[in-house]
Amino acid sequence: MFQNKVALTPQDILEKEFKIDTRGYRLKEVDQYLDIIINDYEQFYDIIRSLEKEKEDFLNEIMALKQELRNAKMSIEIAKTSGHEVSNVDIMRRLSHLEKIVYGKEE
Repeated sequence: MFQNKVALTPQDILEKEFKIDTRGYRLKEVDQYLDIIINDYEQFYDIIRSLEKEKEDFLNEIMALKQELRNAKMSIEIAKTSGHEVSNVDIMRRLSHLEKIVYGKEE
C-alpha cells in the first residue's frame, strides 16, 4: 500500500557504504543519501498520522453504533413489557426516532 512512497528499507540503510576521499566521506554523497532517509521518515510520519486519524474515526463510529444498539435493545425491552401487541409500524417509528437521536437530526 505505501511501498511505492518509501525508497529505503532498514537493510538498505544498514548496508550503505560511502566512498572515502582523502579527507573522509564525500559530503555531497552523504547529504544526498540523508535526504532520501529524511524523505522516508516524513512519509512514515504521514502514514502514521493518516492511520491514527482513520483509527479515531472508526472508534467514534463504533461508539455510535454501540449506543444505537443499546437504544434498540431498550426499545425492545419496553415493547415487551408494555403488555400490548406491537406492530411493525410502531417498531419502524421507534427505530426512526432512535436514528434521529443517534445521527443528531432530532428536531
